[in-house]
Amino acid sequence: MHRLLVLYNEPKDPSHFKKYYVETHVPLASKMPGLKAAHYSFDVKLLGPGKTPYFCVFEADFESEDALMNALGSKEGKAVAGDVPNYASGGVTMVHFPVR
Repeated sequence: MHRLLVLYNEPKDPSHFKKYYVETHVPLASKMPGLKAAHYSFDVKLLGPGKTPYFCVFEADFESEDALMNALGSKEGKAVAGDVPNYASGGVTMVHFPVR
């Protein structure tokens, strides 16, 4: 299994982010080929003191790294990537890794 982890920083307009993300972006992302499972949360908390820099997290699982890369290179994956600026005004970090 191979996982994509997307970490979203605090946006300029949190209510727009949530509404757009849930109603538009997540349904778009769910169409990526080879997607096995996807989850997100707006309730990101640090284990220690302080405020988390992340407003939202998203995880997507694929069978392999090749499957992830194929999904990102597909027309659906390109549509998902092109949609990010429509809501993620605070910036975003994306990482991927094998899940053991």
